[in-house]
Amino acid sequence: MSAKFSIGFLPLVDAALPILAHELGFAAQEGLELRLVRDVSWATVLDRLLYGHTDAAHLVAPLAIAATLGRGRPAQPLSVPFVLGLNGNAITVRPEIAARVAPGEGLGDPVAVGTALRQVAQERKNAGKPLRFGVVHRYSSHNYMLRYWLAGCGIHPDHDVEIITVPPPFCADAIEAGEVDAICVGEPWNSVAVERGAGVIVLATAQIWRRGVEKVLALREPVLNERRGEVEALIRALVKAARHFVDPAAMEECAAILARPEYLDGNKTLISRAIADRLLLKKDGEIVTFPDFMFQYREAANFPWVSQALWLYTQMVRWNDVSYSAGEAAEVATIFRPDVYRSALIGSDEPLPGASSKVEGSVFQRTSVGTQQGVMTLEKNTFFDHEIFDPHDLTGYLARTP
Repeated sequence: MSAKFSIGFLPLVDAALPILAHELGFAAQEGLELRLVRDVSWATVLDRLLYGHTDAAHLVAPLAIAATLGRGRPAQPLSVPFVLGLNGNAITVRPEIAARVAPGEGLGDPVAVGTALRQVAQERKNAGKPLRFGVVHRYSSHNYMLRYWLAGCGIHPDHDVEIITVPPPFCADAIEAGEVDAICVGEPWNSVAVERGAGVIVLATAQIWRRGVEKVLALREPVLNERRGEVEALIRALVKAARHFVDPAAMEECAAILARPEYLDGNKTLISRAIADRLLLKKDGEIVTFPDFMFQYREAANFPWVSQALWLYTQMVRWNDVSYSAGEAAEVATIFRPDVYRSALIGSDEPLPGASSKVEGSVFQRTSVGTQQGVMTLEKNTFFDHEIFDPHDLTGYLARTP
């Protein structure tokens, strides 16, 4: 008899892996029956998870950390044994702003766009109408990546501009209505704004941090402990789905499944573009290719690196008015669970890293790394400002990035 697992998700392309694991039989091969529960905001996805209405969730990575630390609500420990993908977000601005900050045909350079945006932000601030950015949740990689980029370009995220929360399915509506001047959201919602002529994509978040952690599979820690074997089976099913998702021959099939009403209820063409790393930046423009815009497999993309969780914690310290705590940092280091990922895949043909943490932003070219099993080569994982994040020196990093 199949073990049943309910998984909450939002209608985003990077919800693909649990959807495909269900639809293409990978979960059934592992003895699992998945029930997928669609929501409209990350807050409701988290509520369902914490109150036990779902067993697991497609979740923005920082929200798993915030829930565990008790940010904004009573603490409940969550565990992350699997990363559903890296990057896949973009920054889309209203056309009149894009004309000033990214007048070229392709994606802009992060430093050049930020420098031009600083002038626009100052003008708008002086006029009493500061630029307003929409992000999908306060505790989201979107928020932290946006803040990291703005600050690195001399724009204070809390003093020079406004940042508000807009659930992903409403981001295109918000920029079209003029409620925000820009959005940072995952696909297909940037492309929806472009199709409407309401926005222009100026940057991909992969230009800010080339291998930035994005969505994760999150579970309540007690559920993981009680259902450890079933969770490991789910990890194996998700790995199979990831391998299928990145196969060019499967792109149209995957896009058609994701576009269905019960999942993204969206435009198959826009979805397939995102899967293929192709973006229409502005209405009636040329489609551009940005390799690894979305990153769902290869190079241990699904491995829950502890260093990724710790980088997110440092951004919480920087931007959420909380002081650094060695105790909290130690707790954060236990949320991402590489041990569960390893035990699920040991003896398989999947490469496993030899370490559970790494220096983020330190790989500038293809580099072979030590493994527990298999062979692994990592590619460029740099930050746009060439900063290096050493997870063993959080206080030194925070001192350099006030």
